[in-house]
Amino acid sequence: MKGLILSGGKGTRLYPLTYTRAKQLIPVANKPILFRVIEAIRDAGITDIGIVVGDTAEEIKTAVGRGGRWSVRVTYIYQEQPLGLAHAVKVSRDFLEDEPFVMFLGDNVIQGGITSLVEQFQQSDWNSQIVLTRVEHPEQYGVAELNGEGRVIRLVEKPKPPPSDLALVGIYMFDHHIHQAVEEIEPSWRGELEITDAIQWLVEHGYKVFPYIHRGWWIDTGAPTAMLEANGLVLEELTPVVEGYVDRDSEVDSRVTVEKGAEIINSVVRGPTIIGERSRIVNAYIGPFTSIYHDVVVENSEIERSIVLENSLIRDVPARLQDSLIGRNVTLNRSPIKPKAFKMNLGDHSQVGLL
Repeated sequence: MKGLILSGGKGTRLYPLTYTRAKQLIPVANKPILFRVIEAIRDAGITDIGIVVGDTAEEIKTAVGRGGRWSVRVTYIYQEQPLGLAHAVKVSRDFLEDEPFVMFLGDNVIQGGITSLVEQFQQSDWNSQIVLTRVEHPEQYGVAELNGEGRVIRLVEKPKPPPSDLALVGIYMFDHHIHQAVEEIEPSWRGELEITDAIQWLVEHGYKVFPYIHRGWWIDTGAPTAMLEANGLVLEELTPVVEGYVDRDSEVDSRVTVEKGAEIINSVVRGPTIIGERSRIVNAYIGPFTSIYHDVVVENSEIERSIVLENSLIRDVPARLQDSLIGRNVTLNRSPIKPKAFKMNLGDHSQVGLL
């Protein structure tokens, strides 16, 4: 069995962060989302992984390499334009051959991994299995309709009214019949080959498509609010460890992870929170659900429920930063006039003087 990770999108909903960075490489709890996807596939026993890449191919290749750090073999598959998930399967045919495979969207974070999903599919005679989860507002998602035997009989995109509360998560299992399906379907009104149309083709031609109902949390990290929510959920699952330096004047609770080379001086840090390698927290407050990535300096400032990326400097900010995404190499400091509150999404290399 093989794995196929889709990492070719532009991440427009995360602009400005993704003007200069692949969205799949933005870290959640200080680990890039793409790395978490690779680990989930590896943990399910799959070591041959293809990654579909686009405009950010070189950045992804530099970050992931050939997969040795995860004991997997990575093959890169170039998709010239993001023409749909089924198109990604189509351009991956040479890599996939006729083997069964799991397809995983590279910007999704899911609780508990996919090991049980893969095992269930391997032990069945099914042609496809799609991961579904129950949602409160199914009209906002692609929704699956099941028959009395539990088989998928119809997929509907953002239906009104929805036939069920089971939304597609973005993780799929296929055997070789999917290749015929992606050849047979036509582009949608968006000009894309939709994977939902390919799965519907399988259903209509008598192939066995069954659901896998995921009962934990799942986050599509394509928007800032979702990224912060995913960060908080993953932070809660970390086993805290202090490998850096915490001075005696600091208050660091038991839910805080301090990575190697990090320093916390005369500060209060409340978890769940992670402080990255070689970062310095000085005379500061870091509140719950915050991830400070590597080589960051936070001094005389307060941050809560936020993500700060590497090599950024936050100094003398006169009000608490919260619900914020701060990019790489950002300088954020104080200007003479005090504000009352801040909420911001800052792209890489930003410099902001606060008024």
